Amino acid sequence: MNEKMIEIAQRISELRKLSDISQEEMAEYLGITIKDYQGYENSTSDIPASDLFEISQKLGVDMGLLLTGEETRMHIFSVTRKDKGVQVERRKQYQYENLAEKFIHKKAETFVVTVEPRKDGTKPSTNSHPGQEFDYVIQGAMKFYIHDNEIILNEGDSIFFDSQYHHAMEALNDKPAKFLAVVL
Repeated sequence: MNEKMIEIAQRISELRKLSDISQEEMAEYLGITIKDYQGYENSTSDIPASDLFEISQKLGVDMGLLLTGEETRMHIFSVTRKDKGVQVERRKQYQYENLAEKFIHKKAETFVVTVEPRKDGTKPSTNSHPGQEFDYVIQGAMKFYIHDNEIILNEGDSIFFDSQYHHAMEALNDKPAKFLAVVL
């Protein structure tokens, strides 16, 4: 686990305690086991970006605070230069770049997500989270799994979906795929 992930886990633990929320209550809110949640706070398990978003909502803070440790301040606009967003590596197959971590009171989270090709040939693990999501493929091709459906998306394709349904993505053609994700 890299240093940035350890720092995020520590911030979550501290903010949860300050908010007088138990680990059990947080796990129940996220719909995961207490053991899985404790893995998040102990830095022994990756935290999916969707759960980071939900944790920020439960704690009443902007996700940027969890990612950077700094209060978000921008309220008119926030510019993120190419490849300068906060990098979040949550799972082996996904790397997230947060595009607006400094903007306060966002109604959506925006990421550029890079999906690495899978070497083992197994279907990727799925996740779900409240709300909706819009994904736009910037580079490469990927297979999108949602609610018993498999959809091939190529550069320029997009999908808008109810993110409460379990979903996952995998890169195709042995090349990374990159997409813009907007989580509402």
